[in-house]
Amino acid sequence: MKSTSRRLTAVSVGIAAVLALTAGVAPAAAAPGGPHASPPVLTPATCTSLVGLEIAEKAIDLPTRGAVVETATWDATGSYCAVTGWIRAVSAPQDMQFQVNLPAAWNGRTLQFGGGGFDGSLVTATGNYTAQPAGTPTALTQGWVTLGSDGGHQGAPGFDGTFQLDEELFLNYGQWSVKKAHDAAAAVIDAAYGVDATWSYFIGGSQGGHEALDAAARYPKDYDGIVANYPAYNVTMMHVGAVNFRDALLLEGGAGHLNAAETATITGAVYAACDGLDGAVDGIVSDVQGCGEAFDVQTLACPAGTDPATVDTCLSEVEIDAALKITTDYDLGIDIEGNSIFARSALFEGALYQGFAGFGSGPLAQGLQFQVFAATMRYGVAGDPPGFDPYTVDPLDYADRVQEVGEIMDVTDVSLNRFRAHGGKVILTHGTIDDFITPHNTVQYWESLQDEFGKRLDSFAKFYMVPGWGHGQGRFVAQYDGLGAIVDWVENGVAPSDLVAGDGTAGADRTRPMCEYPAWPEYSGTGSVDDASSFTCVTG
Repeated sequence: MKSTSRRLTAVSVGIAAVLALTAGVAPAAAAPGGPHASPPVLTPATCTSLVGLEIAEKAIDLPTRGAVVETATWDATGSYCAVTGWIRAVSAPQDMQFQVNLPAAWNGRTLQFGGGGFDGSLVTATGNYTAQPAGTPTALTQGWVTLGSDGGHQGAPGFDGTFQLDEELFLNYGQWSVKKAHDAAAAVIDAAYGVDATWSYFIGGSQGGHEALDAAARYPKDYDGIVANYPAYNVTMMHVGAVNFRDALLLEGGAGHLNAAETATITGAVYAACDGLDGAVDGIVSDVQGCGEAFDVQTLACPAGTDPATVDTCLSEVEIDAALKITTDYDLGIDIEGNSIFARSALFEGALYQGFAGFGSGPLAQGLQFQVFAATMRYGVAGDPPGFDPYTVDPLDYADRVQEVGEIMDVTDVSLNRFRAHGGKVILTHGTIDDFITPHNTVQYWESLQDEFGKRLDSFAKFYMVPGWGHGQGRFVAQYDGLGAIVDWVENGVAPSDLVAGDGTAGADRTRPMCEYPAWPEYSGTGSVDDASSFTCVTG
C-alpha cells in the first residue's frame, strides 16, 4: 500500500495537534439580548481611518501572523464601508483575503457568506445569500454586517487543486478559513463600532454549506444560527468516491459512457413514469420513493437487432450497467471520518446531468464528477507525483492519506453537540435532483444526526428536501427566506414552520411548501398547481 502522508512541516503544529487545537477553541460567547437598542453609527471618516489597521495574532484563534486592513471604501449609495484585508500566513505561499461590510447604522448582527467549489476568489458578501428570494433586500441593506473570504487561498477558475499541496492552505480550505475570517472581521467591527456583535449567523451552499457546518461544529460559540444548503460536508468522500462515476463510464473500455442525448433519454423516461405520482403533472418529481418503484431502467434497453452505437433513444446493456452502478451506493473501502459509503446518484429520480454537471463529451472527458476526483486525488492525496494518471489511479493505494485528507476537509463526524448546548440552530436543505452533490449524501448526514441526538434533534435542527431543485439550478430553483427563518428561531424561539419556496427559474411564477424530511408536497387536487397552498406535506 502506498501512502503519501505529508507532514505540516512549515506550520508550527502537526495535523493531529491542529485538530486538537480546533476542537478546543472556546472564544467568548456572543453578548445576550437582542440587537443594539441604539445602533452604532459609522461615518465615512471612521471608515477610511480603518486603512492600515493591524490585527494581532492573538485576535485570530488559529495559526496566523496577524492581519492587516488594506482598503476601506465608503459606499455613499449603500451607506456602508467595504473593508478588505489580508490574514498573514504562517509559512504558506499565499495570505488569505477577507472582506467585511460595515453599514452606517448597524443592527448588531453579522452574516458570514460561504464560498463555492474550490473557493479561491474573494466572496464580497454584498449581494444575496444562497437561495435568497430575488428582489428582497440584502442583509447589508437591512443593516447587517456581512463578511466573506477567499476560502484561504487564491486559485484559477474551476477546480484548481494545486493549493492542496500546501498543508496550511489545505487546512484553510478544509476548516480554518471560516474561523480566521470571523475573527478578523470581529477585530474590524470592534475598531469601527466599539462594540461586539450580538448575534452571528452563517449561510452558504455547496462548499459554502460545508463551511456553514464547519462554523457550527468546529466553532460553536462563535455562531448562533446557520443555514446549510446542499452542503459538501464530506468533501473527501465526494471527491474520492466519485471514482465510482469514472469506473461506471469506463466500463468495457468506455462503452458505458452516457452522452447528453442518452442521459436525456433516461431522465425523460423517469419524468414520464414519475411526474404525476404527486398528483400534479408539472415537471417536478416529488414522490421520490414512489418513483423508485415506478421506474425501471431496463425498459430503455435497445430492442434486439438495434445497434446501440447508432441511436440515443435506447441504451445498450453496458450503458444500463453504468447507470445502475452510478445509482447504487458505492463502498469505497476506505473509512473516511466514520463513513465508507459514497451515496447513490439521483439519476433515476429526476437529476438531469446536463450542462456543467453532465458526463462530458466522451469517456475521456467525463465532466464535473471526474474533475473533482482527478484534482483532489492528484494534489491533495497523491501529492502530484510524476506520471499520475487519473483514469487508472486506485484510491485504495493511498488509503492512509485519504483518511488524513478526510481529517482536513470533512465534518462528517464532528459533533454538533456543543453548538446545540450553546443554543445554536441549524436549517439544512437539499434538492431532490442535485446532480453534483447527490441528495442522498445529505440524507446520510441527517440520519447520522438522528442516530446521535434522537428526539433532541428537532429542538435545534430542521431538514428540508425540495423537489425539483438541483445544484443551484434544476427544474425548480428554490428561493426562500432562510435568513428570516433562522433569526426568528434563534432570537425569538420560533421554530420554522410553513416555509414556502418560490421558483427562481426565469419566467416562473410558482411556489411550493418546504416539507420537513421525509415528507414531500402532494397536490390536494384543487387549486393552482403553481400555488403552495394547493399542496400538503405527506410521508406516505
